[in-house]
Amino acid sequence: MSEAQSILSALQIANRIVVVAHKSPDGDSIGSSMAMYHLLKKWGKDVRVVHPDAAPEYLQWVPDQSTIVAFDENTEESKKLLADAEVICCLDFNEPSRVGKDMQPFLEQASAVKIMIDHHLNPSDFCQFRISETSACSTAQLLYEWMEEAGILSELDAMIGACIYLGIMTDTGSFRFPSVTPYTHRILAHLMEVGVVHYQIHEQIYDTNTIDRIRLRGYALSEKLVCLDGLPIAYISLSAEELERFHYRKGDTEGLVNQVLGIQGIQMAALFVEKDGAIKISFRSKGNFKVNELAGAHFEGGGHGYAAGGISFTTLKETTEKFVTNVHEFIPVA
Repeated sequence: MSEAQSILSALQIANRIVVVAHKSPDGDSIGSSMAMYHLLKKWGKDVRVVHPDAAPEYLQWVPDQSTIVAFDENTEESKKLLADAEVICCLDFNEPSRVGKDMQPFLEQASAVKIMIDHHLNPSDFCQFRISETSACSTAQLLYEWMEEAGILSELDAMIGACIYLGIMTDTGSFRFPSVTPYTHRILAHLMEVGVVHYQIHEQIYDTNTIDRIRLRGYALSEKLVCLDGLPIAYISLSAEELERFHYRKGDTEGLVNQVLGIQGIQMAALFVEKDGAIKISFRSKGNFKVNELAGAHFEGGGHGYAAGGISFTTLKETTEKFVTNVHEFIPVA
């Protein structure tokens, strides 16, 4: 039996199923989670989605997103759901620590059969069943591929399709990263054929900015952009005080690092944001610049070659200085 068929069998046998994704949810984790949720609801399963924390506002339009249980807000309910689950689907992460230190032990202790569907590097061996394809552009695409291989693509409908489209669109920077293949576009065409209204998803993600969000981004680009002399590298750093000044809400800096990367001549971009007692870091790159190695070596992070994240527990100033000092190691040799 193939891995895809084994996963299908495990889901068909079980009744109580929990879908889990990583901390600080993004379009791919929400999209793949809710696609799986709607598929399992179709089958009459008792399915719940438990995430470490709530989705940012720009993702709260996703069908039934309000049913997601946030561990940090509903801890006891989340613990019970994990403990009682027969199957736990781990989507868009491949290492238990990615759900955060508070939720991690309850995920690890759960007696449920665990299924991983993910596209990040270096998966750990904590799931009984695993689809891990690091060349895939998104977990949402892997979910579609699993449905196809398992012979259940006839179950695809507009609601499941919209969630898959969201995941692919956001994790590929609107289909512009090298991970996008001809097959990806064939999937998108099929999603539209089953009723996905693609432009509405783009509008929900990119055309629903608040005044405060626009002002924060304008300030970041005009006042906080630093371009390193003689290098195709730029970064922005934002302090907790600056976020507060612009009435920051979760998701307000989403995509900002991509705007930095979009500057002519820039091949590596970084965004440093001070919040929750730490410095959250986003890296993006293109060409021969690979940021996952930088994130892993110096900022307790990792990810993909062209999109990675990290964290720092020193000051904002010390963190950016560390970046400037060490980034030279990761400049490709001409």
